Amino acid sequence: MSVAKEQRPKKITTHVLSEMKMKGEKISMLTAYDYSMAKIVDRAGIDVILVGDSAANVMAGWETTLPITLDQMIYHGASVVRAVNTAMVVVDMPFGSYQGNSREAIVSAIRIMKETAADAIKLEGGSEIIESVNRILSAGIPVMGHLGLTPQSIHKFGTYTVRAKQEEEANKLIEDAHLLQESGVFAIVLEKIPATLAEKVAKSLTIPVIGIGAGGGVDGQVLVIHDMLGINQEFSPRFLRRYHNLYAEITGAVSNYIEDVKSRDFPNSREQY
Repeated sequence: MSVAKEQRPKKITTHVLSEMKMKGEKISMLTAYDYSMAKIVDRAGIDVILVGDSAANVMAGWETTLPITLDQMIYHGASVVRAVNTAMVVVDMPFGSYQGNSREAIVSAIRIMKETAADAIKLEGGSEIIESVNRILSAGIPVMGHLGLTPQSIHKFGTYTVRAKQEEEANKLIEDAHLLQESGVFAIVLEKIPATLAEKVAKSLTIPVIGIGAGGGVDGQVLVIHDMLGINQEFSPRFLRRYHNLYAEITGAVSNYIEDVKSRDFPNSREQY
């Protein structure tokens, strides 16, 4: 076991993440949506597990994240929490559960926390959803923000291209980041924005900033696990580094199984009772 893992806290909390930022220690974050994968990721030593609304894409096959429901997010969140001992578990609030209605937002957030036993929730947006953020925080629920490319607003943007390249949008992002920090969020995800802007935001904030397609100048990184393991072959943005090709490995294993069944090689005499 490595020294880093021996010194790992018994449980990653908002306080631990704050200390990591102060020490200059990078924060590792991956998505997970089910018990088995979450157990592996937690045992491997990940700091934060995001139960992302990206489950709509990689688990259910939807084109966007919009169709996934609050009940479905709670199902995925509870499945992950049951597997995890050390990592912080953050659950995405799905589209329609908080936008434009702070009362619905607090009810949704409380359901997630009570029914999943997660550590925190994540919301997309800045000033537009700050009333919901404040109401959730007033209940003592930790909130992670999300700025830049916000997939729940895909129909508003009309594209998944890099955000905040223009000065006006960049300035609004900076303002929103400070607004979220002042409201009391414990961390912010910045998605698909220029690296120089992301680094500027990270250096100007006291809370951790975690990037996805936001360069290396932030406090941590997050990827969708199906992308980084090479299960999903259709998604290949510049920021994605594939650490494995499970698509090829699983396809090969299934092909071998089919061949063995067809040839009557499986099961053999040692594999029977």
